[in-house]
Order: sequence, then C-alpha cells, then structure tokens
Amino acid sequence: MTLQLILILVLIGLFAGTLSGFIGIGGGVIIVPALIYILGLTQHQATGTSLFILAMPVVILGVINYAKTQNVNWTYGLIIASTFVIGGYFGSKLSLKTNPAIVKLVFGIIMIYVAIMMMRSGIIGLKSNK
Repeated sequence: MTLQLILILVLIGLFAGTLSGFIGIGGGVIIVPALIYILGLTQHQATGTSLFILAMPVVILGVINYAKTQNVNWTYGLIIASTFVIGGYFGSKLSLKTNPAIVKLVFGIIMIYVAIMMMRSGIIGLKSNK
C-alpha cells in the first residue's frame, strides 16, 4: 500500500466522518462514490467496504456529543438499528444478485431524490425565516 493510497483513504475517511458528524451522512453518500470513482472499486466492493466501515465503532464520539445535548432518540435508534441489520442482510443478498450497473442506477436515483427533497426543504426553511 503506497503512501498516496493511504493519504487518499485518510482524506475520504476524514471527509465522510466530518459530514457524518455534521449532517448524518457519510457511508453511502460519500464513501461509496469515493471508493468507486477515486479508487476504482466495483459497486459491490464499495458497498461491502462501506458497510464494514459503518460496522466499526467510528461514530461513537459523534453519538456521545449528540447524546450529551439530548439529541439522540434512543428508542428510535434501537428499533431502526435492529431492523437495519435485517435489511442489510437481505439488501446485500439482493445487490450481489443484481447487475452492478443497475445497483449504480438505483443508488443514483435515490441520491437525486434525496438531494431534491433536502434542497426543497432548505429553501422553504430559508423563506420562512425571513
């Protein structure tokens, strides 16, 4: 592993971690595209690597900070986390049986939809704060 590759991985991690702590995104939205377009991994490799990263306790400090200010809904989190495990299992099975080009297309469509909804909400919020 070259120093350049290590630096790229560190930068992806710092960027994704910062955005994850800041606005709750990182894994799919930042890490997967970075692994595909910067490092040349396949869609399946990038998804698997991203899931491995999310399984690591990398978000614990962010959760601690939010918990200190009573900004973690533990009940919601536990329910979603427990069902996330089930969805992750079946989703990975489905993804691995699907053409990677279709997985990329679905991923892109979801990102566009979420981006439009977030921008729309932000614009409405800006207008209502005037």
